[in-house]
Amino acid sequence: MTSASPEGLDLDRVTPWLTGRGLLAAGLPVGAERLSGGLSNVTYLLTQGTRQLVLRRPPLGHVMPTAHDMAREYAVLSGVTRGGFRAPTPLALCEDIEVNGATFLVMDYVPGRILSSDRAAEGLTAEGASTLSAELIEVLAQLHDIDAAAVGLDNFGRPVGFLARQVTRWGQQWELSKTRDLPTLDALFTWLNQRVSSLPEATPWSIVHGDYRLDNCIVAADEPRIDAVLDWEMATLGDPLMDLATLLVYWSRPGDELRHQIRFAAFITDRDGFWDRSELVDHYARVSGRDIGHLDLCLVLSAVKLAVIMESIRKRTLAGQQLGAGTELADGMAMATDALVQIGTAVADGGGVTALSD
Repeated sequence: MTSASPEGLDLDRVTPWLTGRGLLAAGLPVGAERLSGGLSNVTYLLTQGTRQLVLRRPPLGHVMPTAHDMAREYAVLSGVTRGGFRAPTPLALCEDIEVNGATFLVMDYVPGRILSSDRAAEGLTAEGASTLSAELIEVLAQLHDIDAAAVGLDNFGRPVGFLARQVTRWGQQWELSKTRDLPTLDALFTWLNQRVSSLPEATPWSIVHGDYRLDNCIVAADEPRIDAVLDWEMATLGDPLMDLATLLVYWSRPGDELRHQIRFAAFITDRDGFWDRSELVDHYARVSGRDIGHLDLCLVLSAVKLAVIMESIRKRTLAGQQLGAGTELADGMAMATDALVQIGTAVADGGGVTALSD
């Protein structure tokens, strides 16, 4: 017996599939709810008695080519958890679209807090916020230190020429996702192409999460400790500074006028105790031992990448294909895209990390 199916999940088909793989018991009721948070892949919590599973599937509607690849996410979760990294354990991958209309993966449920808003972070003391700032950097350095070959991920991507391919890819994604012309963003793509052409082809590489930020982590319920990193859909092998750049672009501090126009994951790290961006950069350089000389390039690319993603969400929303969203979200995504383009331009003009605080 199953409860009513949330949109995007067919419990009548999914439950027997899970039961057949020993992940649920036969004949017992199953409940399901769509978990809040996240505007990309859709995540559901399945409950059967005390058993809890998480199911992830691609979004409904407009999907950018190569994005939302459940098989890749399943593979990278398998690898990083094999290496002892803090992430949910993947349990099953279903590539038969007859079951639920799209490929999906199932993983363990990790209890804890997701600090996805300023209100969700209210319980943090200043000391806890400082500890969590250090945790974020140290967990990121641990990810970048994993031997990809040792965990079976050495063929997971092509790290040579990674940044150049990223610039090309996100330029293509922009053409597919844009709802209006933005000449300033076109100028940033020109800047990026010029900068990546001057880099050595073989730069240091690692496993890259692709969307590393505080609200993509599960924080322990009773202390400022990261118990799991979530949302691996954009993971690959590439330049580790892209993860640091993404964290810095999403980070916010009091007085960040442009960042505060991006309502997505806004204001979480404004409170007392969270580190300034320069402290995050210094700590990463110290604990990772990596050269951060081309961080400005990665900051601009991260801002551009996020701008394209926000525009893609806007496109889905305008088409009525973004679950639980309407015109207000579409307007917010437009504002976010514009602010990210301004942030990228400020960095490209020589502002560096400091420009993120404009």
